[in-house]
Parts: sequence; C-alpha cells; structure tokens
Amino acid sequence: MRAITFTLLIFSLLSSGCSWIKFPGVHKVDIQQGNLIEQDMVDKLELGMTKSQVRFVLGNPLIADTFDQTRWDYIYRRVSSLGVYSEKGITVHFDDQGLLKEVEGDFYLDNSKTDV
Repeated sequence: MRAITFTLLIFSLLSSGCSWIKFPGVHKVDIQQGNLIEQDMVDKLELGMTKSQVRFVLGNPLIADTFDQTRWDYIYRRVSSLGVYSEKGITVHFDDQGLLKEVEGDFYLDNSKTDV
C-alpha cells in the first residue's frame, strides 16, 4: 500500500509540470502587434504631407508622443508559432507646421518625387 502511494505521489509530481512535454498537433497562433507597414504604403508618402494625410496612408500611430507632437512611431511586432521574433518600424517626423519632413526606420522614403 505504501509503495502504491509513493508511486502515485511521484507520478503526480512529475506530471504536474508537463511543460517540457511537446504534445503533437497542438496549434499555436502567430502573435501580431502594432501597425503592419509595407514599403508600398511608405511609397505613397511625400514630404510636405499633413498629419491627416499621413494618418490616412499609414493609419493611427502606435506611439504619438505627448511631449513631442512632431514625432509618430509605427511599430510592428510578430512572434511566429515557432517562436521566431521579428520587428519592423518607422518613425515619422513633422515640422512645426505639422508637415511631413522626415521618415526613418526599416523602410525608406523615395526622395526623388517632386511636388507638382
């Protein structure tokens, strides 16, 4: 009787922490956070655009700094079901009149466009 109790105790302790056991067929979802930004979206931006025009093209910024009204941050994070982490982002800067003056980050702004 004591051996059975001891065996059950050991088995319950070992099975309570089964996080190291990989169950086959368990589905894990990709986790996506932030603003999905693509190069074609950034290609639509032009220097001198207003904040509302930039918001129309890129969406609402993930971070709109309260103390620096001339900076918006767009960040996109993705963790795949395999645990692979990736992050992309851009920072948009405006001048004092609220017009787009600079884009920096993982995407580039084509400066060859000229205003007509």
